[in-house]
Amino acid sequence: MSGDDGRPVQPADTPAPAELARAALNRAKEAAERRGAVPGSASTSRRGRDVPRPRARPGDPELVGRAIDDLLTERGWDARATVAALFGRWPELVGEQVAEHCAPRSYEDGRLHVTADSTTWATHLRALAPELVRRLAEELGAGVVRDVHITGPTAPSWRRGPRHVRGRGPRDTYG
Repeated sequence: MSGDDGRPVQPADTPAPAELARAALNRAKEAAERRGAVPGSASTSRRGRDVPRPRARPGDPELVGRAIDDLLTERGWDARATVAALFGRWPELVGEQVAEHCAPRSYEDGRLHVTADSTTWATHLRALAPELVRRLAEELGAGVVRDVHITGPTAPSWRRGPRHVRGRGPRDTYG
């Protein structure tokens, strides 16, 4: 069945193609997450079957990417490499405008510390924190960043030198 312009007409109860594609993508992501796959990493299986690596003889050339992946896995550096990718891809992950005003400062045990250049941006980013955690989970893998701690700019410190006297600090001493 086709309409006046020659394009096929969908029945009213059929979901739009974009919705079908989105649902299929979500199912694939959930299946990959259950398998423990990390977004951006190379897949080791084809259609559910493990693909054995060809046996390499000593001295055979090896793909650089595979050698790096093997080294990261062997040494337990996968998580560190993912966090390094977070810091390196920050503008791509959060957008150019947010990256101009906010920067990641540290990462520890699933908690990302971000510093904003103004209190306005810090407040804005705090409101977007759940969305930011969701976006980072999509890009880096679930559980890499579980919490985001946002701080604004810090006030200048009047503390100078190794010794400090408690009290009011520098005040007008001329009068």
